Amino acid sequence: MKSSAETATMAVREETSEKRWSSVLSDLFKARLTALVLLTTLVGFYAGSRGPVDYILMFHTLLGTGLLACGAAALNQLLEHEFDGKMQRTSSRPLPSGLMTYRQVLLVGVGTATFGLVWLACFVNPLTAFLGVLTLVSYLFLYTPLKRVTTLNTAVGAIPGAIPPLMGWTASRGYVSVEGWSLFAILFFWQLPHFLAIAWMYREDYARGGFSMLPVVDKNGGRTGRQAFSHALGLLPVSLFPAILGVSGVLYFVGALVLSTIFAKFAWDFARELSHQRARALFFASIIYLPLLFALLVFDKVK
Repeated sequence: MKSSAETATMAVREETSEKRWSSVLSDLFKARLTALVLLTTLVGFYAGSRGPVDYILMFHTLLGTGLLACGAAALNQLLEHEFDGKMQRTSSRPLPSGLMTYRQVLLVGVGTATFGLVWLACFVNPLTAFLGVLTLVSYLFLYTPLKRVTTLNTAVGAIPGAIPPLMGWTASRGYVSVEGWSLFAILFFWQLPHFLAIAWMYREDYARGGFSMLPVVDKNGGRTGRQAFSHALGLLPVSLFPAILGVSGVLYFVGALVLSTIFAKFAWDFARELSHQRARALFFASIIYLPLLFALLVFDKVK
């Protein structure tokens, strides 16, 4: 018989192992990015719903989209594992750190992405599944290789990043409309200041990894600042489209105007003073801005 001390030790080891694997899978599936995908999909679904929300359909939409996002994140790391190993911020990911093998990541990535797409096609609708395929292909085979070729990769990557709310919209409506595209536009314009701030903070790390990010090649930061501000400024009128198109009401219109103006001010401050502190401030402003904007959209949705 095992002593109580041995039993306790084994329990601690098992718990530690479970925590380690939950952490590994969280890194593999880029948990924070996947959470953002699910949030924007949920907002698109709710905004597109007419009458009572179909919660069963919502569940199928989020499950399929979540599996697809997890698979895309894993396959992205599969394609970039050599470069991730050269960067401090990504060297602890499952493949560079040796916590998972190439074969394991391939099987998990292909399996979850495929299962997510099949789920969307069977339980949501073919259009939403098609948008999922478009997201996966553009993310893996356009954005990922372009990161080492051209600084335009951020703009290209903003396309698959902006599709999830449109997927939510088509899941609830069954078709694409200008209102759904307005949500796509908000995500597209928001991503540029958000990712340029990140790229500026980690520009030396990106250079070590061989990535052609704008702050890496733009030594004095002039273009980086201008693009961050111009897209934040472009976001201001774009963020008003849901109210103009009748998706939301006056409260959203006023709130979006205020929030987008403040966000543009943070981007302007970054463009004027290209420092780590200003980039960090812009980054945090971006991750506060989007949930607040979408919370307003949901709260003030026109019934």
